[in-house]
Amino acid sequence: MPRVKRGTKRRQRRKKILERASGYFLTKSKLYRSAKESVERGLKFAYSGRRQKKRQYRSIWIVRIGAASKQHGISYNLFISGLKKAGIELDRKILADIATNDPAGFTALTEAAKKANAAAA
Repeated sequence: MPRVKRGTKRRQRRKKILERASGYFLTKSKLYRSAKESVERGLKFAYSGRRQKKRQYRSIWIVRIGAASKQHGISYNLFISGLKKAGIELDRKILADIATNDPAGFTALTEAAKKANAAAA
């Protein structure tokens, strides 16, 4: 079997890990083995954090919609079900944006939801 010297590839791989670990505390930014463990751990948290961010934004949108719909005398769940019955297909991101930036438009949406709920009942 031929002998393989990994000079440049090994250096490139280790340099990439150590660059990612810059700013870490003590040996985690200097020694390859501990830097590699820290970088892998950080990447794992980054992956899960990107998914958690979506959940957190959705919950923020729900809180904003709920607060705005309460001001118009309708609860969040009745508002959402009324919109579905009325055939208005807006997602929570757009509804939260309308609630914060366009109060007149949100008032029209709450009235449509109330009418749809009254007609279904």
